[in-house]
Amino acid sequence: MRIGVAGVGRIGTMHATNLAALDRVDEVLLFDPVPGRAAQASAELAGTKAVDDLDTLLGNVDGVLLATPTNTHPDMLRAAIAQGVPTLCEKPIASDVAEMAALIADVEKSGVEVLVGFQRRFDPAVYELHRRIRAGEVGDIYLVRAVGNDANPPDFSYLPASGGIFRDLLIHDLDCVPWLVGQPVVEVYASGSVLVHQAFADADDVDNAVVMLKFEGGAHATLAGGRHDPVGYDHRIEVLGSKDSLVAGVDARTPLNSLEPGGHVAGPDAYPGFPERFHRAYVNEMNLFTQVIKGEVANPSPARESLISLRLAEACEQSRRSGAPVRIEGN
Repeated sequence: MRIGVAGVGRIGTMHATNLAALDRVDEVLLFDPVPGRAAQASAELAGTKAVDDLDTLLGNVDGVLLATPTNTHPDMLRAAIAQGVPTLCEKPIASDVAEMAALIADVEKSGVEVLVGFQRRFDPAVYELHRRIRAGEVGDIYLVRAVGNDANPPDFSYLPASGGIFRDLLIHDLDCVPWLVGQPVVEVYASGSVLVHQAFADADDVDNAVVMLKFEGGAHATLAGGRHDPVGYDHRIEVLGSKDSLVAGVDARTPLNSLEPGGHVAGPDAYPGFPERFHRAYVNEMNLFTQVIKGEVANPSPARESLISLRLAEACEQSRRSGAPVRIEGN
């Protein structure tokens, strides 16, 4: 099997590395719009080969991964499905709801499998949480709590193009939590503050935010996200139900210090960032992508479901600015 990777920045190189390590992948072809970048990456990564353009890439692979900037995703994805190439596209596949809806219509008309790279869905513990909820082992869900904190803020030059904290940081939980609960969100309330650095205010953004989701069946979820955690990168999801209370994301490397005797204390190897925290998820994501290409498993992250999180992110931003809850119609 040959897999293509378009875009060999930090994320693309990580994916290419994980793909090249899979037994069923014979070769990984690399392309990047920046001249010379793919060749440089290939020289440093065994099992890869650089190509000069997207058409060459798409004409010689069984599947392609898109890790280029968001504004390039719609054109590249349309090029891939036009050639019938199964695609895994980093989130988001488009920058706004209208553009994404039109793109999804094209994807579904093509019949080509397109996965969206929400890595939470591929994390073994989160996937097991999803399985237990669907199996009825949690019972009726009462409450979901999600925490997502960066260890350090992103480069401030990135902020104006990031889409804001709800589209960038919390978009993963806005995808994962409704996927876990399995019910439509009917109401959103969000609030945020600038507590880390003035650069966020200058970008018309916030660096700490909380979100409350109300689901159709009456359950609630609270999501909290921040741009600085002095102990490390922290992401947890807790689910409280009528039969069980479960958590994904608490282990020996969780950056959390308990004040209870014998309680958890963060060690020197606390997670420094998302690549380390979700390493198993990213490896599993590449493996499942190859299985979807072969028709061995169903698509675990279809394009249409990614529209839910973007609509919720836009509702969060509306709520933050207005100070009022936002009703979600037809989500």
